[in-house]
Amino acid sequence: MEELSATEAAAALGRLDVEHVRGCEKCRLHSGRTQTVFGVGHARAELVFVGEGPGADEDAQGEPFVGRAGQLLTRMIAAMTLTRDQVYICNIVKCRPPGNRTPSDDEMETCSPYLFRQLAILRPKVIVALGRPAAQTLLMTKTPITKLRGQFCDFPPPGLAHLRLPAARLMPTYHPAYLLRNPASKPEVWEDLQSVMRVLGLRVPPRR
Repeated sequence: MEELSATEAAAALGRLDVEHVRGCEKCRLHSGRTQTVFGVGHARAELVFVGEGPGADEDAQGEPFVGRAGQLLTRMIAAMTLTRDQVYICNIVKCRPPGNRTPSDDEMETCSPYLFRQLAILRPKVIVALGRPAAQTLLMTKTPITKLRGQFCDFPPPGLAHLRLPAARLMPTYHPAYLLRNPASKPEVWEDLQSVMRVLGLRVPPRR
């Protein structure tokens, strides 16, 4: 897809949401949703965060990452000297899995084309994959997140070459929900985010 202006990209994202995602019934998740959760942020963002799927708060509000994990993500973005309005935030699946469970492989496979179309419109410089489902789906791998995190990967992987997606650097890291359960891993994620800041040309704060 050719590069669009911010206005054109926002319009293209809006059409994708309204004409394709909101009425989607391609997998079982549609039956339990309040509404779809498409994505929010800047249509020309250099940085895109991708999670796995909406939870109860997101399903109620129609916006990704607004619950406790989302509040932590907002603080992580702020630590990078950015705001939510300057980045783009979305998920692999656009409907809430029952009980906030992890989306199944077939659910992610069914819904991921919407994500790939979002990325084709957004054309980010860097993608941060938050957690195992996002990282494995975007990289088409079964490698554990513990082995993936902290190392930049080339996106798209060879298995997605046929989609002709714009090239980006992809950083796999832990999901904010994981960090709420395992706060000892926060320094590792901060290292990952600092690596992203360097690629984006953002000033990394000195060590205290």
